[in-house]
Amino acid sequence: MGGEAKERIPFRFGVPGFGPRVYFERVLHFSLPATLERVKALLIQENVPLAPLTTFGVGGAARWFVEADSEAALLEALTWAGERDLRSFVLGGGSNLLVPDEGFGGLVIRMALRGVEDRGEGVFAVAAGEVWDEFVQHAVKSNCAGIECMAGIPGSVGGTPVQNVGAYGQEVGHTIVEVRAFDRVAGEMVTLEHDACAFRYRESRFNTDEPGRFVVTGVVFGLKPGGAPNLGYADLKKRFAEAAQAPSLVEVAAAVREIRRSKGMLLVAGDPDTHSAGSFFKNPIVDAGLLESIARAEGISPDLVPHWPGGEGRIKLAAAWLLEHAGFVKGFADGPVGISSRHTLALINLGGTRGGATFADVERFEGRIRAAVQEKFGVVLVREPVVLR
Repeated sequence: MGGEAKERIPFRFGVPGFGPRVYFERVLHFSLPATLERVKALLIQENVPLAPLTTFGVGGAARWFVEADSEAALLEALTWAGERDLRSFVLGGGSNLLVPDEGFGGLVIRMALRGVEDRGEGVFAVAAGEVWDEFVQHAVKSNCAGIECMAGIPGSVGGTPVQNVGAYGQEVGHTIVEVRAFDRVAGEMVTLEHDACAFRYRESRFNTDEPGRFVVTGVVFGLKPGGAPNLGYADLKKRFAEAAQAPSLVEVAAAVREIRRSKGMLLVAGDPDTHSAGSFFKNPIVDAGLLESIARAEGISPDLVPHWPGGEGRIKLAAAWLLEHAGFVKGFADGPVGISSRHTLALINLGGTRGGATFADVERFEGRIRAAVQEKFGVVLVREPVVLR
């Protein structure tokens, strides 16, 4: 009779004294005639606060919550949600996420897949739940170049291809060979090679073309063994300008962390400047003709407006410069939210993860900034963090 027919026998009980109510949902799958095919156990929690699981520290609770430490557990959790007509959201490190005050009415699946496989010649297969900065440290200690300038970025490996994370002249899209993911549309695990991911500035197929379709479970990186570090970023050039010899990858990664810390972009316990979602706005890419009007609004030469080539007659502007010249300088506060005293693009929760700002406060402040920049310069800012809807 093969393995087509299955009987599903649920077993559930509550566990008192755990804070949020906890359920163990044990599902037995049988293939007739009565052959045990698989036994899985999911620890389902109810009404779990999400603010402490994000770096910004705002928002409500997840109606249901589970951790998935394997692809099998992930698929089981998605099945659990599907059978109950619940929306599901996969949570990584929470470093690029804003949670609304009403929380999330479906199932939040926290990615807990771990493991780093060194395949040789600079190729590493990394599970989605690995801490990104820990993998960077592993790579530079292995003398493999390509991601050293992305040291200190918070979050998990699984989130990096989604946002095409980048910093100081490097992007993960430049090093990713392939991405392993669950395709919600096809209902199966798939492997997407580099070109299929459609990487571009802070965007990819995963967050722009088909958002929500793929759940990343692992990433394969192709780094350069013995490669020279990238010193294109001005602060790095200055840091090593008088060095007697070329810095190692480990030294460059350490310098990047120091720079990020000086700008409030490195997570440090007890430091309110780090209760952020990183850079809140993307550097806008606009028609080159807009440069003249922006300069005119400030009464300066176009050469004094920070900008870089954006391709096809377009330019990339510095979002931080736009904020500052619209009146939103470092240390600016608007009630319980504000701007980092060390980094203009980092909006911060002045109350930290233990309370203070609400999502409504953040959204109001964001709207105030966007309106001021658009009115003065004609530039529409785009938020970089994802909002859990």
